[in-house]
Amino acid sequence: MTTVSCGIDFGTSNTSVAIDKDGEISLVPVEQSHVTIPSAIFFQRTDNKGVYGRMAVNLFLDREQGRFMRSLKRVLGTSLMKQGTVVNGVSMNFSAIITSFLEHVKNKADLTAGQEIEHVIMGRPVHFVDNDPEADIRAQAELSVIAKRIGFKHIDFQFEPIAAAFAHEVRLSGEKLAIVVDLGGGTSDFTVIKLSNKYIHKPDRTSDILANTGVRVGGNDFDKELSLSAIMPELGYRSTYGDKNLEVPIKQYQDLAEWSKVNFLYTTKLIMQTRQILHQSHDKKRYSRLLNVLEHETGHTLLSAAEETKIALTDHQQHKALFDFIEEDFSITIKRDLFEKSIHGEVEKIAASARQCLQDAGVKKEDIDLVILTGGSTEVHSIQTEFKRLFPNAAIADENKLSSVGLGLAYESRNKFGNNGFH
Repeated sequence: MTTVSCGIDFGTSNTSVAIDKDGEISLVPVEQSHVTIPSAIFFQRTDNKGVYGRMAVNLFLDREQGRFMRSLKRVLGTSLMKQGTVVNGVSMNFSAIITSFLEHVKNKADLTAGQEIEHVIMGRPVHFVDNDPEADIRAQAELSVIAKRIGFKHIDFQFEPIAAAFAHEVRLSGEKLAIVVDLGGGTSDFTVIKLSNKYIHKPDRTSDILANTGVRVGGNDFDKELSLSAIMPELGYRSTYGDKNLEVPIKQYQDLAEWSKVNFLYTTKLIMQTRQILHQSHDKKRYSRLLNVLEHETGHTLLSAAEETKIALTDHQQHKALFDFIEEDFSITIKRDLFEKSIHGEVEKIAASARQCLQDAGVKKEDIDLVILTGGSTEVHSIQTEFKRLFPNAAIADENKLSSVGLGLAYESRNKFGNNGFH
């Protein structure tokens, strides 16, 4: 039997897997006919059984009883991995939660391959955790343990932007100097690389990769900044209470605006504290909305509205976001310029990391022939504008935004493992 290998792009927001079978690289339908699956799990309250992807999102939005989780990749390498969390009254560690999601994805790949796949290239960001090499090593090790646990015997890793480059290289003629701009939900990664369709079967591409940089800023951070600037003020953010005109605690607002932290807010202690402050609030109408969200555990619904607004503002100058799950007829009209202003600092961090990549590679921006945009966050208007400004002479390639990393990882798996076991 020929060796079937695969590449798995476990993303903060979405996950894809591609297989190399009989020399053919193809994406696996991971959820019905979809070749990407939201990196989301819903644990049903009745039996604590995990439901994944779009189905998980839908169960959650339909207000089914249970626990919804997203952005699990951001937990890798952090203290939360050891800490774990309580799911429907049962203590669970994050390693087991991530294992259950990735096992679900691997089962789809095995089914498509018609055999159990033992060889994998896992994608990874340039930095799982910024400015913390030990946490970075720990995160990769944790992902490697999970890959072994779900049945992979031969495991290797590749930076996600390099994988995206490999996916685009197939269609190139002649050599091009490219920068890959990979903007996911949790990280933004960059690679300056020499590409040509003549290089596709080279087993070692080290000499073609000129530099890698990355920063822990992504689409989830855009959601957070948009939420804090446009939505949270309508829930009493930055309002005051009591005789001394103290500002209300801001930590719960910040956690409520971050996908990976929402689940930790629904504690009796915090709800009691919020009720006490409400009695002394100078803006009871707005602050009572915060209490409503905490009591009804609708933080993820709130963040989904922020994400929908971000996506809507890609094509429109303004968007009316509905929050009727908090209060009847409650909506906020949000303008694109407010969104762009709120994420200005994040866009600058992303651009700075791209400029650093050029500097590390020893090339000028004028030398770049091709800009490869991958990841959903590259759709954001400010990002498009910034990278067209940075590279006015380069061609822009942005097809397969959500699946190019998975495809590229499968090309890498073919080169690494071949058809007769691995080299």
